Amino acid sequence: MRNELRGLFVIWQREMLRYARNRTRIVTSLFQPLLFLVIFGSGLRQSLSGQGVGGDFLRFMYPGIVAMGIMGMAMTSAISIVWDREFGFLKEILVAPVARTTIALGKAVGGTTTALVQAAILLVLAPFIGIRLTVGHLAALLGLGAMLSFAVSGLGILVASRMKSVESFGLVMQFVLFPMFFLSGAFFPLQRTPPWMQLLTRLNPLSYGVDAFRGVLLGSGSPALVQSIPTNVAWLVGFSCAFMTLAVWQFRRMD
Repeated sequence: MRNELRGLFVIWQREMLRYARNRTRIVTSLFQPLLFLVIFGSGLRQSLSGQGVGGDFLRFMYPGIVAMGIMGMAMTSAISIVWDREFGFLKEILVAPVARTTIALGKAVGGTTTALVQAAILLVLAPFIGIRLTVGHLAALLGLGAMLSFAVSGLGILVASRMKSVESFGLVMQFVLFPMFFLSGAFFPLQRTPPWMQLLTRLNPLSYGVDAFRGVLLGSGSPALVQSIPTNVAWLVGFSCAFMTLAVWQFRRMD
């Protein structure tokens, strides 16, 4: 057991060092959420504020932007698996005297940690949007962010463990990320969507993260909320268990 915990820590530490040394990744990962917030938020603020979003559109959109930052960082952190496979280092990791489950969990915990750093940076913008954060808000948001990022990290590991090249992973990642984001309710209230779209949003783990963040940041009385925070938490836990189980199963089958 001690050996497994040490192995998990080493994998996590390697992911954190990789993240800290790649300043370009840190800057570019922040650029896309900020671009959506500035362009879409400012451009649509006047026309959509009050249209079922519970007041100001920029405030409505902000929780989705935080969730987007978490999702992007958690998903892209799995690219290290593809890099290691392409350059032959993954084989050395797989023959290490630790279970492959431990390796997969170490990767997921590393992705979760980097995603929480991303969330903390984006939460600095809250006062400029007119949202006052308390210590309780920050604790709740980081807890919810950990659940969401762990689920998305599991999905990223599942996808990355089947990819043979970085280019292939990049294409699949974009194919997965954008539909997840646009179907998460970040831009529009989910209550007003067609039935087929509501079905897709219920299959999207990001929807529950956005809704939970919105409940913390805007209050439980916001008309934009779909369901309660405990319900969203239960769904996030379910997605985390499902994705990580599949990721570990796929990781064990890697050669």
